[in-house]
Formats: sequence, structure tokens, C-alpha cells
Amino acid sequence: MYLKEVPRVSRISKEAFLNDYFKPQLPVVMEKAIEDWPAYSKWSLDYIKQVAGDKMVPLYDDRPVDYKEGFNEPHERMRMADYIDLLKREPTRYRIFLWNILKEVPQLQQDFEYPDFGLRLMKSLPMLFFGGENSHTFMHYDIDLANIFHFHFEGQKEILLFSQAENRFLYRIPHSLITHESIDFADPDLNQWPGLKHTRGFKTRLEHGEVLYMPEGYWHYMRYISPGFSMSLRAIARNPRNLSKALYNVFVMRHYDNLMRRVRGQKWIDWKNEQAIERTHKHLDSSAQHPQKTQINQIGPNIK
Repeated sequence: MYLKEVPRVSRISKEAFLNDYFKPQLPVVMEKAIEDWPAYSKWSLDYIKQVAGDKMVPLYDDRPVDYKEGFNEPHERMRMADYIDLLKREPTRYRIFLWNILKEVPQLQQDFEYPDFGLRLMKSLPMLFFGGENSHTFMHYDIDLANIFHFHFEGQKEILLFSQAENRFLYRIPHSLITHESIDFADPDLNQWPGLKHTRGFKTRLEHGEVLYMPEGYWHYMRYISPGFSMSLRAIARNPRNLSKALYNVFVMRHYDNLMRRVRGQKWIDWKNEQAIERTHKHLDSSAQHPQKTQINQIGPNIK
């Protein structure tokens, strides 16, 4: 894989963000964009335990998709206080995914603002994400292909990013939002997954108070170096193709996938995994036959 460091800025004006990153659809890390938020000094695992300890939260881990589970169905539930105690006590695979803080703990709304990056942020959908040491997400993209601003709090988080232009070599699972679950993106075996040799993307590591902009539909893999949490704010996709794909995902794809899980069971999951490999390797064969059409422009050092 060819991975380039995500560009970093201390602060950035709305005009510079729109011209340099949003319009060309490139990621950027803003290091000091939220130092005036109360959340910057207040938000920690201990603070969240204090204000939301009694809330029951949905937990996810990195187990393979099971046909018996619905789309994005949690694997476990736990009191927030108990979950935070677990995070601080020992490594755990359990993560919190898409936890709506406005719905669950409205008072947290007082600790942050909706920054003016020149995009209209969806104010009903601020989501929190938590993870323990070395827990990680599958490589995935969000169902609505939104522009995402990812604000990190406490600890460190490692992130890999790929645009939708890399789909054909990422072992993308059809009728889904993830790549093949057997790929360890922290240390991928390029002999087993040769398509990844042709991918180009970005990498970064977030610290407390830093903000990552992820353009529309970007694939992202996130690994918690240490226990911590993040908040995402999002703006609707502007590209008509991405917007139509988002509508298809929300109103057609996820319902079709749930239906096929009920009808075909594990055979449906196995077929999708097989197709991810077959389709990627078909693109590899095509690339070998027509290398002039698939030349990869290196954007950074070959780190794998």
C-alpha cells in the first residue's frame, strides 16, 4: 500500500478549507480548531462516566459478520460506567459505535459548537465513538457518504483512509460498507491480498483535541492506540453521484442485505466474501493485461 501522511494545519480559515481540501476532496488534520470549546478541557473518560454512567450503550467488536445479525446490530450492551471501567482496566475489543449524545445526554451539547467550515452540518447527528487499547474498526465507509469532521478526545487513534477511487483493489464486500474482514489493515499480508499493493491512501494519528476532515465516502480504518473516544459531525454529500449512492444505501442496499441474510443465511455471507476476492483479482488480471490504463501514481513511501 502507498500511504501518505494526512496534511496538518494548526488552524484554517473557512475559505482555505473549502479551496484546499473540500473542493479537491482531500483529508486534513486541524490541530488547534477546538481549544476554545469547553469539551477541550472537560471531556475525558472520567467525565463521560460522571455524566452518562447509568446509560446503557451498544457495543461492537471485530467478530466476523453473522447472517443472524441485522445490519449494524450491536454485539453486547453495558452500562457506560462499567464500560469505561473496562476500558481503563484492560484491553478490550468492545467499541461504542454511533452513540447519539443529543438523544442520550443533552447536557453535553453545551460543551461544543458547530464550527463554520463552510458546510452545513447536520445538527441532529453528533455521534460518539469509544474504543479500548488496540481495538479497531473494519475498513469501511459511512452509509451516507457524508463529509465527516472527526474530533478526538483522550488517548491516541491511528487512522487509514482511502477514497472511493480505490474500490476495485480494496476487496470490497458487495451489498455492504466494508472490505473483506480477514484483512489486518494494521499489518496486511500483501501476498494473501495482492490487490492492496495497488492502493494509495493516507494515514494519520490523532491526539486529544485534533480534528480530522474525511471527504465524502472515504474508506476509514481506525485503531485505538490507547483508550479514548471521538465525536463525528457530518455534512451531506454534495457530489450528485455520492448523494445518489447514499440514498441507494439507505433505502435499498441495507434492506436487501437483511432480506438475503434471512433467505440464504450463511451462504449469503460466504458468497459475498468470495465475490470480494474474485472481483478484486479480476481487476488485477485486467491491470496486468493493460498496465498503461491502470498505472498507479505513487503519493507517498511504500510503507508495507
